[in-house]
Amino acid sequence: MINLRDLPARLSFPSPTLLVFALAFFAVPMSNYRTLLAAESDRPSMTVNRCDDFEITGLGDNDAWRAADWVSLRRRDGGTADYTARIKMLYSASGVYVLFDGTDKKLTATMKEDFLDLWNEDVYEFFFWPDEDHTVYFEYEISPLGYELPILVPKLDGQFLGWRPWHYEGDRKIKKKVTVRDGKSESMATVSGWSAEVFLPYALLKPLQNVPPKSGTTWRANFYRVDYDAKPSTSWDWARVGKSFHDIDNFGTLRFE
Repeated sequence: MINLRDLPARLSFPSPTLLVFALAFFAVPMSNYRTLLAAESDRPSMTVNRCDDFEITGLGDNDAWRAADWVSLRRRDGGTADYTARIKMLYSASGVYVLFDGTDKKLTATMKEDFLDLWNEDVYEFFFWPDEDHTVYFEYEISPLGYELPILVPKLDGQFLGWRPWHYEGDRKIKKKVTVRDGKSESMATVSGWSAEVFLPYALLKPLQNVPPKSGTTWRANFYRVDYDAKPSTSWDWARVGKSFHDIDNFGTLRFE
C-alpha cells in the first residue's frame, strides 16, 4: 500500500472540476470530436468591419463600402442559371448594412406588396441568428421590385414559422433600395443584373440577445439568392445548408471587428 506521506511534497493533484472534464472527454469516442471539429471548420466565416452611418442608394457607392470585400455565394444543386451572386456587409452603432449584387437576364417577379411569399419569385435573403442559446432568428427577403419580407422566426423542436414585426415604423423601419441594370424596374423586364442595399436597425431586432454587436461579437448567419428564370429554380447560399434554408445549425459565422 502506498503511503501518501511518502509522496513528494510538491506533487499536486488535479482539481475535481478538471478531473471530471478529463473523464468526460475520454469517455466520448474521438471520432465524435473529429466530426464536430470538421463540421465547424466547414462553416464559412466573415469579418464585419465597423463604419459610420450613411445613406443607402441601392448602388453600394458610398465610400464606406470600400472597407468590405465582396463575398461570393455558391450555387446549389438543381438549378441551371449561370448567374453570379455576391454580398458585402458592414455594421455601425445603430444597425447593420447588407449589399447584394448579381447578374440576371429577367426579373421574374410579379408580387407588388410587402410581406408576401417573396421566396417563390426572384429574391435575395439574409438570416441573422445573434444568440445560439435561443433558437430565434431574423429573416429578411427583398425582391427585384423592392418589396420586402422581414420576419422573426422561432424554431422549436424542428418547427418554425415567421412573425411579422409590430410597430414597424420610425427607428424600427428597415431602409432598402434596389437598382436594376440595363433594363426597367418592372415585372419580367429584360436586364443584366440587379442589386439591393439594406440597412437593418438594431431597434427592429429587440428583444433578441447579443444585440447590438460590439468588437469581438459573433453571430450565426446565412445569405441566399433564388432565381426563377428557368425550371427548376436556381439558388445560391453562403453557408451550405440542407434542403431547408432554415437549417440554422449549418449557418456560417459573422465576426464583428
